Amino acid sequence: MTKDKDVEGIDEHISDFNRFYILTILYQNPAHGYSIINQFKTQVKKEISPSLVYPFLQELEEKGYVKHTAKMVGEKRRKTFELTPTGRELCNNLFKRFTELVSTAFETSLQTCTHCKTQIYKTVHQETINNTEKIFCCTHCAQAYKQKQKNNTKQPT
Repeated sequence: MTKDKDVEGIDEHISDFNRFYILTILYQNPAHGYSIINQFKTQVKKEISPSLVYPFLQELEEKGYVKHTAKMVGEKRRKTFELTPTGRELCNNLFKRFTELVSTAFETSLQTCTHCKTQIYKTVHQETINNTEKIFCCTHCAQAYKQKQKNNTKQPT
């Protein structure tokens, strides 16, 4: 199992989004450097320099996070890199840390449906009920809430 100190040791190398995204590409599938550059450009809509990609791959390999196999692709010999089990565990730990960071930022934007208590990012339905603005995840929850309020105000006979 990768220890926290191992994750901390890679922090200096994952100091930017580019390196982090290279790891996400390798997490999805083994890839050679040129493929990583193309996937990065397609998915991130940004150019990435081979002078960043290849040294980073070499560094990951030296640390045991990736391994490569050499294959002929057409007339060119390509090194296809894939994560080792230690590399996959490193990625899982990094992704968990990233998720926690994003969740912390995201939670401040969440609202709660008045009826079902589901957390919602964007208000889908909003109504003023008894002079109070209420937020709902959908119109069905709004109707159910109003019905519940109506039933609660009825006096038993």
